[in-house]
Amino acid sequence: MRNTLIAVAALAVLGLTGCANSDDTATAAGGTPAPAPSATAAAATLTIKDPWVKAAAAGTMTAAFGTLVNDTGADITITGAESPASPLELHEMAMKDGKMVMQPKEGGFVIKAKGTHELSPGGDHLMLMKPKEAIEPGDEVTFTLKLADGSTVPFSAIAKPFAGAEESYEPGAHGGSGMPMGSMAP
Repeated sequence: MRNTLIAVAALAVLGLTGCANSDDTATAAGGTPAPAPSATAAAATLTIKDPWVKAAAAGTMTAAFGTLVNDTGADITITGAESPASPLELHEMAMKDGKMVMQPKEGGFVIKAKGTHELSPGGDHLMLMKPKEAIEPGDEVTFTLKLADGSTVPFSAIAKPFAGAEESYEPGAHGGSGMPMGSMAP
């Protein structure tokens, strides 16, 4: 799977480089090619290691996980995500009124320079709010991460069954300020 993600990132960079060089307006003074935008560099060096999605019935909230890897010398911020399978939100676990709750992550996920950021059950994750169809074990779900610099990073994750601590992502557990930890599960 990691090789597939690296290949997709490499193809994206090659495609973007080809686009920049094929346009005569993308040259600097003296006819030399203009440098590629830094957004392309950030997107090409953010990868997702071991991505997976918790299998779930249609319309049942679920989540995607993996390890975000930043190979650049600068922090990268993920501000959003999308998938054809479902509307998405970036979520975190946080203490609120003495209880662990799940809530949207304000400001996005920051992956430090040369660092990693774990998306895991009971921690930060990509929340699939209402999948249109069932996500069965073995299904491949596509995602696109949106970065603060305007670039995007596509990836795919394989669905697998995961019982966790028998928690649930069901909307009935939502309070106005988040979900109690005991009712949150991947």
